[in-house]
Amino acid sequence: MATQSLIIIPFGQIQREILEFLRIELSQIFSLDVTIAKSESIPQYAFDPKRRQYHSTRILEWLKNIPVTDTPILGIVDLDLFVPELNFVFGEADVSHGVCIISLVRLRQEFYGLPKNETLFLERALKEAVHELGHTYRLGHCGDTRCIMHFSNFLQDTDIKGPDFCPRCKVKLR
Repeated sequence: MATQSLIIIPFGQIQREILEFLRIELSQIFSLDVTIAKSESIPQYAFDPKRRQYHSTRILEWLKNIPVTDTPILGIVDLDLFVPELNFVFGEADVSHGVCIISLVRLRQEFYGLPKNETLFLERALKEAVHELGHTYRLGHCGDTRCIMHFSNFLQDTDIKGPDFCPRCKVKLR
């Protein structure tokens, strides 16, 4: 990992506590200087009225145009994201450009009609952020269900994962 910094770009109103939590945790996990950029407008150009969701790839296209070199960018939205092949995504990454995005919406217990659990929500947000950032370091999906790089098709997949990379992915990351 030659990169020394990471930029977090929130879209719309993301709670400061969430951004600070991710900034601190990601700086420790990746040994990076993490900066939180100013909030950007909610990307209406990515909204699909038929699906009532936002197309994550379109937001990644916008993130790719930020003029930085060798600095991963993590976009954070509190919007429901999708890609055409799937009903929804927790996040998406563009490996070749070092940008990724995560959605907070489906990480909340309340989305499923369950009682609020802030600790679990923050844990899930961190796992999704680490997973998508792992892709920006050219890591693929891992077969180890406990590895952070395991694909999450359902929220239970995210909950089963540990917060870290498996030994094999750690070697690839270095």
